[in-house]
Amino acid sequence: MISDPENNSTTEIQTVFITGATGLIGSHLLKVLTRQGKKVRALYRTQKAFEHPCVEWVRGDINDILLLEEATQDAQHVYHCAALVSFNPKQKRELLKTNVDGTANVVNAALQAGIKKLVHVSSVAALGRIRENETVNEEMNWTADTSNSNYAQSKYLSELEVWRGTGEGLNAVMVNPVIILGAGDWNNSSSQIFKNVYKEFPWYSEGTTGFVDVRDVAAAMIQLMEADINAQRFILSAGNRSYHELFNLIAGAFGKKPPHKKVTPFIAKVVWCLEALKSKFTGHDPLVTKETARTAMAKVNFDNSKLTKYLPQFSYRKIEDTVGFTCALFQQKLNRQ
Repeated sequence: MISDPENNSTTEIQTVFITGATGLIGSHLLKVLTRQGKKVRALYRTQKAFEHPCVEWVRGDINDILLLEEATQDAQHVYHCAALVSFNPKQKRELLKTNVDGTANVVNAALQAGIKKLVHVSSVAALGRIRENETVNEEMNWTADTSNSNYAQSKYLSELEVWRGTGEGLNAVMVNPVIILGAGDWNNSSSQIFKNVYKEFPWYSEGTTGFVDVRDVAAAMIQLMEADINAQRFILSAGNRSYHELFNLIAGAFGKKPPHKKVTPFIAKVVWCLEALKSKFTGHDPLVTKETARTAMAKVNFDNSKLTKYLPQFSYRKIEDTVGFTCALFQQKLNRQ
């Protein structure tokens, strides 16, 4: 409890619980909330992101039901960011266990604790993003015809757990980010894009998708948490661009040679077949799979208008500004090595 010296009243500091607090989204969200003076309970698996007096770190994972019950016991808000991102067909069981069962556990704990609101991080993959000549919006859902990965299916099924929670009285919203750009671990997830361009990877595809700044994702989640909005989901996208255009922006910011070899459907098939064969012998995850190759070739457009209808004051950073800012942060990290 803290006292307000101006009105002699006592205000309770609210507790916020974040799953996946060391990932790209979770760590940025954590930084913003601590700057706001929020008391945050942060779930991590192996290594803490940073130390802060407002942060209580909890080691574990979202399949530990007792831990979740304890972590949400006195929390008012929950940001569910934890998820497994993999396009390796061999990891279907792990995807379902983490993304679907884990989300069910978080929802159940939130219901039991009587939290005020949950914001769940989903993905545009849950909308069935591979659609020809059709703009993807929040009314769409994953189907076997409109998607091609176990990851997409797992995110769609995890959304059903959140919808189930809202049916049982949980106040919740979901966000469906496109490809998130930010200075995370560039050996993992979407941050690998920056590493590949920095190392002058020569190949590009003519595929099109949406991109968004991780700072905008965190800001949108916080505004949705604080708004009187329930049982809705929102695409988070600053705009649709081709991969080639994005790669050129990154190369320019780094002062590197841009990709100059176009990937054709035939080349993409050869690559993923070779990677699948190599994976069988090495036991390592393939760098390219049939699913990721098809996604990279697809021309997908996302409708981002719903969020600004619900949050009229919200605006996205320009992708050019995001790329410049992110490349500068990566360059600083490289200079310190």
